Amino acid sequence: TPEFSVEDVRRSAIVRTGMVHLLRGIARDIGLGEVLRGAFPSLHERIFALASYLVCCGEPVSYCADWVEGSDIDGVGTMSSQRISELLRSITAEDRERFYGSWAGYRSEREYLALDITSVSSWSELIDDVEWGYNRSGDRLPQVNLCMLMGQQTHLPVRMTVYSGSIRDVSTLETTMGQLGPRGDENILVVMDKGFTSRSNINGLLRRENTRFLMSLPMTMGFAKRQLEAERGRIDTLRNTIVSGADILRGVSKERAWSKGRKLYVHVFYNDMKAAAVKNSLYGHVRKLVEAAEADPDNGLLKKQYERYLIIRRSQKRESGYTVNVREDVVERELARAGWLVTVSNHVSDAAEAIGIYRAKDVVEKGFMRLKGSLGLDRLRVHSQEAMESKVFVGFIALIMLSRIHHTMLQKGLYEKMTMKELIRTLEKLRTQVIDDRRILFPLTRKQKDIYRAFDISPPA
Repeated sequence: TPEFSVEDVRRSAIVRTGMVHLLRGIARDIGLGEVLRGAFPSLHERIFALASYLVCCGEPVSYCADWVEGSDIDGVGTMSSQRISELLRSITAEDRERFYGSWAGYRSEREYLALDITSVSSWSELIDDVEWGYNRSGDRLPQVNLCMLMGQQTHLPVRMTVYSGSIRDVSTLETTMGQLGPRGDENILVVMDKGFTSRSNINGLLRRENTRFLMSLPMTMGFAKRQLEAERGRIDTLRNTIVSGADILRGVSKERAWSKGRKLYVHVFYNDMKAAAVKNSLYGHVRKLVEAAEADPDNGLLKKQYERYLIIRRSQKRESGYTVNVREDVVERELARAGWLVTVSNHVSDAAEAIGIYRAKDVVEKGFMRLKGSLGLDRLRVHSQEAMESKVFVGFIALIMLSRIHHTMLQKGLYEKMTMKELIRTLEKLRTQVIDDRRILFPLTRKQKDIYRAFDISPPA
């Protein structure tokens, strides 16, 4: 047993070891570390350190220096705000594309890719792609749009692209598909939400011989309306019943003509429980509006809701001076589509398979929530186009590791014992004391051992 003097112990440092060790193991197991080293030979350690900080803390990067100084991370320097700014400026577009190409090749599993878009707000006027547009969070701020592809089985992000904040979802599809390109002899398999749906986008996908797709249709589209009405009144049978997770719904599949010489598989679904929930919610909302209008028909905060659902007229016969009636046609029109879903595909012919694929799309949506929430990227606190794209890229690296943690926690039942934040806090408590270049690992708790075992990663030595 080594002996240490009082002075040795006084000069020693205690550093966080547990989470950094887990993230290194994850990066090694999924190939992320290898791809990062290849794309960024001189920057990969600092990129990994910054991404690890985002996973562990999710705080503004200005606090990264303190975390790195107190963590078991060597060879990255101080990671002060100035050094991070220099790092972000050093990550070039060519470097990012080299990483994406290598990463897509490494993660070449034959699986569906879920594609979605989110908006991220920024205070800066110096970022080229920041524009005023529709913000999905309802913020009145300029924004950029992030388009991301994620594997639905591995739950790992594959690619992220930044677009102008004013571009609609449908406008980004052709560009994104062009950037993907064919992955060897493998077909690209993509599932998308109705935000991407337009006749031109579907026709464009049909022209791509190596692309298979499944997308939902907005109920405002005439084609979708016709498919829904064709099944209304006859879809609700035992033969059409599908069990999807905790839900029981009805589904039918038919091959329909789309355009001259083109056919698509059309899947129509009806969820009576969802329809009933929407009906109860809408009825309750309208009933409250009626009561509010009878008490105060001039309520400015509810004016738009009044106009949408109610007919309010002056009346001398009523004590209140007004009559309030419900626009029954508006309510019925909204309820006519409640619980219905229409999807189309050039590849998937079975309704049960289609709904399973489509519902797995929430991998992307959950990924975006983690990116904007857990990673602290709901506001881009940067002041240039280059820094913005680099910070989004580092966030993408962090999201890869965070997605792996999330998927493993689901598979191994860890969520039954702890939240992800609790997992991170538990491992952050595992420390190493460094005394005169010798390392002494603090004893592992049973909980810490269980976490490493679930990830199939050996604990720190």
